[in-house]
Amino acid sequence: MITVAKLNARGETKIRYQGEPLEQLEHGLVIQARWTLAARDLGYARFEPGDVFVEYYFTDRWYNIFGIFDAHQTLKGWYCNVAAPAMIKDDTVEQIDLLLDVWVTPQGDTLLLDEDEFAADTTLSNEQREGAQQGLHELLTLIAERQEMFSRLKETT
Repeated sequence: MITVAKLNARGETKIRYQGEPLEQLEHGLVIQARWTLAARDLGYARFEPGDVFVEYYFTDRWYNIFGIFDAHQTLKGWYCNVAAPAMIKDDTVEQIDLLLDVWVTPQGDTLLLDEDEFAADTTLSNEQREGAQQGLHELLTLIAERQEMFSRLKETT
């Protein structure tokens, strides 16, 4: 088991949960976790008990990416967190959340989330703000160019 801790800019734990390691990457780790909380409707997506999250954490990138599947293994979309590079130890992953998020539909449509929260935040350092902008740019490029996990995006006609 791997324990994942999502931290705020001050290093305080916002959420902690467990997942199973799937793959060790050269600069990261892929884990699988299940949504165990009550159903949550975000407007653009609904997370439900039993949903499977395949989570990609990177030690050299300013984001992480969660592929989200329903209980029948149908892709709901990707939730991308702009975050400081992951700190991966033997049985833990810690990552500082930098507030910006991107939702990606299976067709490749993107929705940029929490821009107002990012702009108004006073706890992020200059390095974190610069890293967040870099991470967001890299993420949007991966999506637009259908690279890595986004190579499976459905073509819209």
